[in-house]
Amino acid sequence: MSKTTTRTVFTYLAVLCAAGALYGISCAPGALWQDSGLIQLRVWHNDVEGFLGLALSHPLFYLAAIPGKLIPFGSFAYRVNLVSALAGAVAVANLYLLVRLWVGRGLPALVAAATLALSHTFWQHASMAETYTLWTALFLGELIVLLQYSKTGRTRYLCALGLLNGLAVAVHMLAAIPLACYAALLVVLVVKGRLRLVDVGLVALLWIVGALPYEYLIVRRMLHSGEVLATLASAAFGDRWQADVLNTAVSWTIAKENFLFVVLNFPTPNLLLCVGGGVALLRMRTVSAFRCVLVASLVLFFLFAFRYTVADRYAFFIPFYAVVCVLAGLGVQLVHERLPHRVVAAVIIGATFLPVAVYVIAPTIARRMDLGIGTRADIAYRDDYAYFLQPWKTGETGAERFARDALDAAGPDAVIYADTTTVAPLLLVQEVEGRRTDVKIVTGIVSSRGAPPYDAELFERLLACRPIYVTSDQPGYAPPFVLGRYNLRQVGPLWQVVGRRCED
Repeated sequence: MSKTTTRTVFTYLAVLCAAGALYGISCAPGALWQDSGLIQLRVWHNDVEGFLGLALSHPLFYLAAIPGKLIPFGSFAYRVNLVSALAGAVAVANLYLLVRLWVGRGLPALVAAATLALSHTFWQHASMAETYTLWTALFLGELIVLLQYSKTGRTRYLCALGLLNGLAVAVHMLAAIPLACYAALLVVLVVKGRLRLVDVGLVALLWIVGALPYEYLIVRRMLHSGEVLATLASAAFGDRWQADVLNTAVSWTIAKENFLFVVLNFPTPNLLLCVGGGVALLRMRTVSAFRCVLVASLVLFFLFAFRYTVADRYAFFIPFYAVVCVLAGLGVQLVHERLPHRVVAAVIIGATFLPVAVYVIAPTIARRMDLGIGTRADIAYRDDYAYFLQPWKTGETGAERFARDALDAAGPDAVIYADTTTVAPLLLVQEVEGRRTDVKIVTGIVSSRGAPPYDAELFERLLACRPIYVTSDQPGYAPPFVLGRYNLRQVGPLWQVVGRRCED
């Protein structure tokens, strides 16, 4: 092994450990709200398929997270969060390796890796139970082997590309976007006579092997339901997100929010390095396969996230941010070639860490300016400005405090009609801690064992014989058959339904 290779391996491991330490410290210590909490709940139940459609099953993540329950320290929920943290560290290290192999220098690679590591949305998702960090680690692995193919022309790197993308599909359907780019590349290579059809078959076979966890769920659903088209629709869009996935209309509000998402992730002058790297990429003539796929991925990921309309679409910009960080590394290399001074390098390194300072003060500034950040403000024990504007979740115990106090506040044999933000911590605390098992928790997507159905007609009968509570008195979160028809009385973090309104 050459000195350069040894140094690269050593630095890769150092970056991996540094990112792992950062995310391990910033990781949430317990149960979480909304999607992250539902992930924790599924891991608790060893549920690989889920209950929101196949596109949201993410089976490979759960196959990794379920054994993560055996991590010999921390609470159960922290161990699940730590799986995302470790995957995030691998992604950051992979980005370092990608840029190091591409430009041949350490500084651009380290700046690129640090830029991703400290970007708001990626850091946030590395601090909670989420699937995006594992997907990003695999995607950057794909780019590494694609770069090596572009340099060497060896088919084995395309085989590795097929396997890695198959694994990525088994984590998240975002992998379908680069898959389209790779498929186009293979067609071009075959047409130009640079790749045999038997090699394409081998790449496809390895892709199938990598995607087996997802393919298994699809085939099993088809066999059980007998509905092929409905199953394929579920695999592509989930149960109810087809309109969002295929949306082509973009409002000015969405465009403005998307711009703010990008600024929040790169609040540093180093963003100009990404622009310079992008211009340089378009002018390059070397590693053409890698360059073309990188440009196509950048554009497609941006367009996909930009016109997506789900509430948490900010997370779908993560693949775009990862490619932007690659370009930042190329931009650092260009600046270093033209201005090889230590002062310039020091300024770039300093600007790389500027986002941390921005995130520290962002909640205070937003609160003083009374800025609306598009979140709900009716949840106890959660400061939305800090929760959403600071990516770290160190010491974040609001969800667990809410769940414990809500369960303790409920009367004997009560029924709590929860919303999707609060149901996961309620169920998780109840089941993991064995707290208030007499209380039944109900939603339209997941409920506690033995809970009554989420039904307006049954609600009236339940109210006559059991204490009934809701977790919010706001439209969109409280059951539609409760608001405006029944009186509510706040009890701890809950609202008790105390009878029909007089006008009814």
